[in-house]
Amino acid sequence: MVIRHVQLGTRKFRGVFNIFAALAAMAPVAANAQAAGSADPAGSGPIVAALGWLQGTLLGHVATAVAVMAVAAVGFMMLTGRMNWRFGATVIIGCFVLFGAGAIVSGIQSAAG
Repeated sequence: MVIRHVQLGTRKFRGVFNIFAALAAMAPVAANAQAAGSADPAGSGPIVAALGWLQGTLLGHVATAVAVMAVAAVGFMMLTGRMNWRFGATVIIGCFVLFGAGAIVSGIQSAAG
């Protein structure tokens, strides 16, 4: 198997991409646990509350502001010809996946169950 190194753009922009990847990885975890309706283990109240707060923070105003800035930066870099169009489209699709994670998960659960 051949593994290639892919250039993702500038270092600053890779940091924004890593933030979105981390947000996407963390966002559906608490939502899935609560949506399943399962009982929480004893003593997990503070942990569940902290994860709920983190999810609300990351998918609320913070994520919206970061996504707006990222899309604006991608659009400006595309207009000036300094960015690969494929990578720009990947960032924008990543924003859709981040904010649509709940709907995506519920769709998969309804199809599987």
